[in-house]
Amino acid sequence: MEIKKGYVYHIKEEYFNVVKDKTLMRNHENGKARPTYFCVKEKKSDILWFIPMSSKVEKYKEIRDKKIKKYGNCDTILIEKFLGQDSVFLLQNMFPTIEKYVDHVHIINGVEAKVIDKVAKDLENNFYKIMGLIKQGKKVIFTDVENDLNKMKEELTVRIES
Repeated sequence: MEIKKGYVYHIKEEYFNVVKDKTLMRNHENGKARPTYFCVKEKKSDILWFIPMSSKVEKYKEIRDKKIKKYGNCDTILIEKFLGQDSVFLLQNMFPTIEKYVDHVHIINGVEAKVIDKVAKDLENNFYKIMGLIKQGKKVIFTDVENDLNKMKEELTVRIES
């Protein structure tokens, strides 16, 4: 499957069973098996990063506003338009995976769901800011990045060696 920049995807259940990361979002929002995820492809790597999306705008707006009041900004929660509605992009819950665990692109009315370019650019900029902080050893997201990333890198290594 070709993972296209700016699109929204679903992740296979198998991924969550492999990483066994209890911090990953496992909600069943609006009767769906999993939230939808915005994808950022890591430069010079086969690692894909997925940012969960939520329709619970008021809940996350309050959390975002508290962070802005405390820190002056909030790069981990973005509230933007997606398919004409306010949606929450939860960079605070992003996680790494590889193509094998991508189930399918999100489809609405027979069309692949794409985030508008400006929002996609903002998400990518925030992603790289957060990755910079993580590389400095700062804990800015909830997921177990080290564990999840190591498991995905191991799978890539096994695939290359096979």
